[in-house]
Amino acid sequence: MGGKLRVIGFDADDTLWHNERFFRLSQDRFAELLSDYAAPEHLDERLLAAERRNIGHYGFGIKGFVLSMIETAIDVTEERVPARVIAELIGIGQDMLAHPIELLPHAQEAVTALAAEHHLVLITKGDLLDQERKLAQSGLGELFDGVEIVSQKTPATYARIFGAHPGGAGAAMMVGNSVKSDILPALAAGAFAVHVPHDLTWDLEHADTPDGHPRFHCMTDLGALPALVASLK
Repeated sequence: MGGKLRVIGFDADDTLWHNERFFRLSQDRFAELLSDYAAPEHLDERLLAAERRNIGHYGFGIKGFVLSMIETAIDVTEERVPARVIAELIGIGQDMLAHPIELLPHAQEAVTALAAEHHLVLITKGDLLDQERKLAQSGLGELFDGVEIVSQKTPATYARIFGAHPGGAGAAMMVGNSVKSDILPALAAGAFAVHVPHDLTWDLEHADTPDGHPRFHCMTDLGALPALVASLK
């Protein structure tokens, strides 16, 4: 394992496989179930506010999303939400937790190519059991040398993970779809960062790209990643 880059971190959801679109479909169903009580745009605002409040309690992932939907349903109906609606919201969460994994374009090829010469680490937020399930079903699990499921992605998080390897963050790269979680804190830790935008991004993950930063790169999909990594050697 030589060259300038020794460690490459990958985000999981909406970087390696689809995720946010299932949340959007579930949110549309949530709006349908509560259409007699509030307009969709009002529900979206209330649900987002609940998710923001609850991150510290439930963390990231489907379970926290379902609890936030239930809380919002109770709130907007002034505690009159029918039990059948609560039951359906729980069912929505169970369906999301069982949904098959669909890899994003070039994910398999890029990870396979880079695993041959680099130490790969999956660095993701979310529920432990759900993320482990998705990684196992993705077929990519054996290509990763380590898995870090974290509550937050901060500069300290990346410094700790990358610091466990020779060269530290200076010889590491983070690849992900979220500027807020995958790019800015990784750059602050001293790593390279590659933004691979996804068509759908959770509102709480929006941030401006650090255009002009010498260690920042952006690409439309993972197909160009092996060539970029090779160019940095």
